[in-house]
Amino acid sequence: MGGDMERVGILVTPDKCSGCRLCEIACSLEHEGIIWPEASRIRIFELLPGINVPHTCVQCPDYPCVAACPTNALSVDEKTGAVLVDEDKCIECGACVAACPGDVPRIPEGKGSVVICDLCGGEPKCVEACHEAAHDALKIVRGNYRPIFRTFAKDPVAKSFEIARKVYGEEFLR
Repeated sequence: MGGDMERVGILVTPDKCSGCRLCEIACSLEHEGIIWPEASRIRIFELLPGINVPHTCVQCPDYPCVAACPTNALSVDEKTGAVLVDEDKCIECGACVAACPGDVPRIPEGKGSVVICDLCGGEPKCVEACHEAAHDALKIVRGNYRPIFRTFAKDPVAKSFEIARKVYGEEFLR
C-alpha cells in the first residue's frame, strides 16, 4: 500500500511526557468538537505516578485493522499512511480492535464508531499541544520512520515498562 507516499508519524519520547493529557484534549476537540478524552485517538498510559507514556497508531506495514474490517469502514490515507474511519460504514463490531497488535483502535461508548489516529491529515493536533506546553514528548516525523515505530507497535505497555526500567531503574518500579 502506497510505498511511495510521504509517511507521517508521531515520535514518542516517553521520559518527556508529564501526563498533562493536553494531547488527548487537543485530539478530542479536533475530531469531536468537545473535550472527550475517551474519544481521543491518542492515549496516555500512566504506568506509575510520574511515569506516563503516550500511545497511538503506528501504521503497521500490513494494516491488520483495515484488512479485518468486514464493512470496509477503514482505509489508508494515500497522503500520510494513516488509517481513516468512515463512520457511516462502521458497525462497531470490534474486528479492527481484535486485529490490532498494539491495542490502538477503541470504540468509545456513545461514539457510534471506532476511533483510530488519522494524523489530522498530516499535522497532528496532539503534537502541537505537546509542543505548546513545552514538553515535546511528541514530534512529527516524515518519510521512512518504520524502524522507530516498530518499538511500540506490539504490546505498548510491556515496552513502556521496559523503557521505564532503563530510564528510572528497577528500584523505582517496585
